[in-house]
Amino acid sequence: MSYKEMFHSDLVELHLQVDNEEEAFEVIGTRLKELGYVNEGYLEGIKRREQAFPTGLITQYLNIGLPHSDPEFVEKPFIYIVRLVEDVTCRQMGDSREMNVKNLFFLGIKNGKEQVGLLQSFMNLFMDENFVSTYTSLDKKEEIYQLFVNHI
Repeated sequence: MSYKEMFHSDLVELHLQVDNEEEAFEVIGTRLKELGYVNEGYLEGIKRREQAFPTGLITQYLNIGLPHSDPEFVEKPFIYIVRLVEDVTCRQMGDSREMNVKNLFFLGIKNGKEQVGLLQSFMNLFMDENFVSTYTSLDKKEEIYQLFVNHI
């Protein structure tokens, strides 16, 4: 499966109001389950994994979070693009230091071997100043969906 096929225009949320990262996980986890992308264990799985292996990433132009759970909780592959109304605190990949983030990309990876390549693709996108400035200026689900499909 190509990364492009993991994006779905119905999996773009641009104004999610939550108080913290865990609440974002709960809202998105519930939606993903209702839509059939994940199974019962997903929410606990993503919280557990984020505790052990934080996924916050400070890139040159934008802080992002790439939360994901283990493949057994994913029914069909997806990338859920979420822009929060307010920053929440999460922890950095690697050193676990606290950071603020407003842009989360929930990665639903069925094949564990694809994880590193997908993370690398995201890092490359967010190191591109033009991509980031376009992404942050867009405010329509369909436009953001197209932007990722055209660039990933």
